[in-house]
Amino acid sequence: MRALLLRLHVLDRVAIGLLVTGLLCVATGLLPTGSASDAMTRIAPLLAFLGTVIVLAELTSRAEVFDVVAARVARAGRGSYPLLFLLCVLFASATTIALNLDTTAVLLTPVMLALASRVGIAPVPLAMTTVWLANTASLLLPVSNLTNLLAANRVALSPLGLAGRMWAPQLAALAVTMACLWLFFWRRGRRGVPVVDNSGLMAAVPVSGPGAARADDVRVDAADRYVPPAVHRPADPVLFRACALACAGFLLAILVADVPLWMASATAALVAVTAFGVRHRSALRLSLVPWRLLVMVPGMFLLVETFDAHGLHHLLASAVGTGGGTLGQFRAAAVGGGLSNALNNLPVYLAGEAAVPVGNHDQLLALLVGTNAGPVITPWASLATLLWYERCHAYGVRVPVRRLMGTGTVLAACAVAAGVAALALTR
Repeated sequence: MRALLLRLHVLDRVAIGLLVTGLLCVATGLLPTGSASDAMTRIAPLLAFLGTVIVLAELTSRAEVFDVVAARVARAGRGSYPLLFLLCVLFASATTIALNLDTTAVLLTPVMLALASRVGIAPVPLAMTTVWLANTASLLLPVSNLTNLLAANRVALSPLGLAGRMWAPQLAALAVTMACLWLFFWRRGRRGVPVVDNSGLMAAVPVSGPGAARADDVRVDAADRYVPPAVHRPADPVLFRACALACAGFLLAILVADVPLWMASATAALVAVTAFGVRHRSALRLSLVPWRLLVMVPGMFLLVETFDAHGLHHLLASAVGTGGGTLGQFRAAAVGGGLSNALNNLPVYLAGEAAVPVGNHDQLLALLVGTNAGPVITPWASLATLLWYERCHAYGVRVPVRRLMGTGTVLAACAVAAGVAALALTR
């Protein structure tokens, strides 16, 4: 058993540890069985959605839908880095909004890293575009984030209803994210070039300032342009079209039809699975199912319920306050964003939701802004950031933690403040 645990990824061990600890809380009576049962009943649809949407996204990636889109994005940039920046922001934002922030972290990260080598810049600007927008672009729809699903149920908002309330905070958070990305990573002198160190890892090295690349490492381009890549053609056009249509149908169902999210994602995933069953059966493996997430999320819920039963609710209620006005909204968002970076945004949102008075809908949505746009400072602040960090490591890309936390602090403070201000102004 010990040898098996040692072979598991560190995140797998964390997920198992969370679930085992949560079950022990129930078994020892620290968490009443009634509270545990209510928590599991509440998250059952969330788990069904999470499991099926990741399968859909994984198969969509294997059908090369994302690769085709990434190549088209690079070609659409026409060699202009500013235009490429705008297109990458649009690509990452659309993926997060439509297919969930964890999908962006897991599947878009490799595409963006591959795109970096195609356009001749260091990988970290594109990597940071992915992880920041995976968090800050996750405010608009229930599908974008698990916390959104919980919030939409609490305030009784449909997908379009939530979008109608959160469009302004989402635009504000995106504007701040774009400004920070350009300032810290994308402007000339910050984009750097791909540099491989002695360990074989790629690092983002700016061409000027601290940590500047050596002259031999920099490919000088007076026009500050890149050469667009060739058109990417999928190996199996039938699979490509089937998965692209499945994703389009999923989006149409959640935006227009009044069907549960898990049902829409399950139907779309079934279309993709069927297509692969006919065309490429060997790709259908149990590893497609996001077991780590399906184990980690129940464990988190059980632990939060346990802490809530032993004083966390009163602590957070005191910190958040009962004021539903503008000041109360900023207070809730600050508590949510700050604690998310200290702990993790999902359990913090769950505990904060219970602390916000039932009738304070705007205060709850402000808490949502804090727990969605705020967890960009520490690598463990959100599950999406953890997954992104692991993907970067797997692809040999170093992201200095000090730089991640320093720039993330600026983004978190500005994006959360701008999002809450927009929420208050559009009340």
